[in-house]
Amino acid sequence: MIDLLVVALAFGAIFVVELPDKTFIATLVMSTKMRPLFVWIGVGLAFLVQTGVAVGLGTAASFLPEQLVRTVAALLFLIGAVILFREARSADADEADQEKEFAARADASARGLKVVLTSFVVLFAAEWGDLSQLLTISLVAKYDDPVSVFLGAWGALLTVSGLAVVVGRLLLQRITLSLLHYVGATVCVLMAVLTVWEMTR
Repeated sequence: MIDLLVVALAFGAIFVVELPDKTFIATLVMSTKMRPLFVWIGVGLAFLVQTGVAVGLGTAASFLPEQLVRTVAALLFLIGAVILFREARSADADEADQEKEFAARADASARGLKVVLTSFVVLFAAEWGDLSQLLTISLVAKYDDPVSVFLGAWGALLTVSGLAVVVGRLLLQRITLSLLHYVGATVCVLMAVLTVWEMTR
């Protein structure tokens, strides 16, 4: 049974954390060098695998004592907030370097399946151990609802990468990466507070 509230919570948490992430920049840059639809498909497949792995790890963690799981989840949310707050200071300055790095990996001559494969490999390598993966593990362990968390998390990742492909450049002209980092950090703090509150009820 799918819990729409858990889907929405997972979607919201992963969306705001992933929006300022380097994978947004990677998808944006690759979609300017290669066919955008194929880039999005490759990126989406990479996210599918990585979300599946994170959900699997979170499911395994849910067999641990509930109090321990909730404590670790709260700590991961707080760690995520600290990471995002620290990265916010240099996010805008680092953006140009990230764009150059991912532009070098994009193959402008690639067509069709090669674009999908290139996008998959670039995002697959960039996303391991990423904050969104850690939060997905935490959410599965916290709510013990792997299907709902998977749908929310993967949906958020597909939406963020879709935005990067379609309106990424326009978004970055209007909203700074540092602001997105601060918003993501605030959401992580709220998730940590919610987890602690649930533990003390």
